[in-house]
This record gives sequence, structure tokens and C-alpha cells, in this order.
Amino acid sequence: MRISLPRRRFLTTLGAAAGLGAAGALGATPAHAAPMASTSQTSRRWRRLADDVREETRWAWRNYVELALGHDQIKPVSGTYEEFFAPGQPVGLSAVEALDTLWLMELDDELEQGLSWVRSNLSFDIDAPFQVFETNIRMLGGLLSAYHCVGEPRLLELATDLGDRLLTAFTSSPVGLPYRYVNLRTGEVTNPDTNLAEVGTYITEFGALSQWTGDPRYVDAAKRAMRVAYEARSDLDLMPHDIHAETGEWRNRVATVGPPADSFYEYLYDGWKLLGDDDLRTWYDTLIAGITAHQVEEYEGRLWFPQVDAFTGEITGRSQSELASFFSGLLAEGGDVALGARYHDSWNAVQDKFGVLPEGIDYTTLSAESKGNQLRPEFADGAFSLWLATGDDVYRQRAARHFELMVETSKVAHGYTIISDVTTTPATRGDLCPGYWWSEQLKYYYLTFVDAPRLDYADHYLSTEGNLLKGARR
Repeated sequence: MRISLPRRRFLTTLGAAAGLGAAGALGATPAHAAPMASTSQTSRRWRRLADDVREETRWAWRNYVELALGHDQIKPVSGTYEEFFAPGQPVGLSAVEALDTLWLMELDDELEQGLSWVRSNLSFDIDAPFQVFETNIRMLGGLLSAYHCVGEPRLLELATDLGDRLLTAFTSSPVGLPYRYVNLRTGEVTNPDTNLAEVGTYITEFGALSQWTGDPRYVDAAKRAMRVAYEARSDLDLMPHDIHAETGEWRNRVATVGPPADSFYEYLYDGWKLLGDDDLRTWYDTLIAGITAHQVEEYEGRLWFPQVDAFTGEITGRSQSELASFFSGLLAEGGDVALGARYHDSWNAVQDKFGVLPEGIDYTTLSAESKGNQLRPEFADGAFSLWLATGDDVYRQRAARHFELMVETSKVAHGYTIISDVTTTPATRGDLCPGYWWSEQLKYYYLTFVDAPRLDYADHYLSTEGNLLKGARR
């Protein structure tokens, strides 16, 4: 995620939003002022940090090009690589995810290296099942964001081809909820046992594709899936996180703002933000009201979102995934800045304790339940959104600490790697740089620390994968 200053939830009368506009200018949201200017001395500090982020990106990219270009993910300790979607079927995931980040950082020589590989090598005629959700947010989103930034028709051609292949996962379902996997060549769909994130995280990528191709099938399919899930909500306006793609029936009772539900809520707001769809804003407001009424707990002065029974509101668990920390920024964007700030404060306490955030905690003890860290971007994402919403440099400082700790703990011979145990001294390293690292926190750091000339800070949109689909200044 994403975007410009929020509107006050429930207190703002939503005007008639603009429909789909020209390529690179989806929807309409009034421009807001950028965050307050810093003093010249402070500005120089942020500029130096931004330059550091840019140079680390350039260095890591050089290693990826030398050792793994065209493969999905580099293994930066061993200097090897691995594929993400299907064994033996590379699609250049890291290269595609990096394109708009390189563009925003004005690393144009590096950008051309990535674009050249995509032009010459990328094809989706692959006889293998690909996870629809991950393929959408990473590959389709990456191609669309690159098209938005550089305007190259070949990128839209590839995105359209991929969108057509993914659409089969929706049209094959009796109720319109996508299957989890689709064979990109044959269209065979598999695994209807799915979840909120994997049925509801398409509206912005599919919406952009509909806009830029003039074909409404994509956005219509994405919205239909969201509607099916939304209309099955409980009387408390809560939603369990697991659902069946062929029946639309819930497969469990537990509601969570973390995975595997998280980005469903994000894309309700984002779909309204990007496309001006008032239904999505109404659905977002309804569900967030249910969450804030039944799913908020203060524990020892900190605010958390426990797991609850979606039908009774009873608390069923007090674990918290690091991935849920994005919710702080979403709340701020949606208008509840105070609640978002308090939730980010809670996660900052975890950062203060561990340095690098563990994958999961028990918030009653702030103990690590899952001790690894997969180079996660969500805390920096929330800091970026809250900085935009408030202009308060405390969020820049938190993002700076997040960046500095990453350099300290994850930088290895050929790039940046995941951590397998953040509780050891030094932290125990793995051997993998996830594709999303190129698209997300590098971008969040850079845009937080510098006034990037290629971004419209007042009116832009970043997807759940950090892909820029609105606000590129060419």
C-alpha cells in the first residue's frame, strides 16, 4: 500500500468519484499538501539516507544481474538462485518487481537492464499451475506499474496476456470466487479451498488493466468476488478468513486482520481510492466498523487486534503476525489516524525489543512465536503512510531504524537475505532475497526519506505489493 492523505472516516460525505480515466491517471482524488517541510539540516540527513538506500539498491541489483537475472529470486549467501512459482519455470520475478522501484530512484541504466530482459524473454505460455493471488500482485502488478512509469506498449501486452490467463480462475467458479491455482497454458484450475486475501486482492490490478485495455471483464470479475465474500459477512460485520471458491461458504469461524485475510480489507479501500467505486468504500467502512467494535484490545497500554470468532466476537487468540503491521497505515489512510498511530506504536515497541521484527509474536508477552524475518516491508509501509498522513518525522525515524537494522543484519556477499532467527546474537541468517523486497521496502524507505521528483506525493497509489499504479511523473 500506498497513497495520499486520508479523509476522515464516517465524517466525510463521499462525492461522486470520477470513473476510469486515461492511462496513468486512474480515478480522481483531490490532491493534498505534502507532509511538512523539514529544516535544511534535517533535510540533508534524510537526503543522505535516501542516497544510501539508492546505492544499496544499485549494489544489490548488480549482484542479481550478474548471478540470477531472469530467475525469480537470488540466494545472496550462496550466490545461486531459485524459482518462486513453479520448479524449473523462471519468470524473472525479481526483475519485474524491481522495475518501478528502479524508475522512481532514477536508476535508469539498471531499469533498462530489467526492461531488456522482459522484452526479450518473458512469456507466460507455461504448462504449470501458478498461484493466482501471488501472480496477480507480483507479476501482473509489476508489469502494470512499469507500464504506468515508462509507457512501453510491450509491458501492457504482456500484462494483458497474463490477465487473460488469470481470469480463468474466476470464470471457472460457479460463484465467481477464484480458485487458488491456474495452469497458465491449459487454464486448468485447482484448489478451491481458499481465503479472503486470495479471493479479494485483485481489484486494483484488474481495474488498471480494464482501464488501459478498455475491457471491463477484469474489473468486473474482481469486484464480483469481493461482493460474494462481503455479502457472507456475519451479523457482527466480521468475516472468517477461509472460504470455499465453489460454494462461497465459510471454512472456519476465525476473523483476523492479519494473513490470510489482510489485503482483502486493504483492497476495498484501495479500489475506492484508485477507481472511485463507492460500493467498495461502503464495504470498507462497514467492515472496519465491525473490526473496531469487536476486534480491538488494549493490553498493558498497547493496542492490538486479536483473533475473534466472527459470529460471537469472542477472542480466540492473541498472536499477531508481522504482516498485520500494515494495518496501521491502512487505518490512517481510511481516516482513523489516531487508531493507526496507536497500532504502529505497538509494533514499534516490538522493534525496540527485537530490532528486526520477528514473523509473529504473542502480544501479551511481546515474545517471538515465529522467530524468523522474511525481509518484511509492512512496518516500513505503515510508517510511510502515517508520515504522509501526519507529517510527523517520528515515522521517518522509525523507517530509518528499520533500514539501518536491515543493513546491519541482512547484508551478505551478494545482496540481502532473510533472517531465520532474530533472537540470536548475531541474528541467524538464511539464504534468500524475496522478490517483494525489490518492490516494497526499498521503495518505502526511499520515498519516505526524499522528495522523489518522479512521484506525485499528493495523489498516488501503491498496491499491496508496492506497485505504483497512479502518480508517476514522467
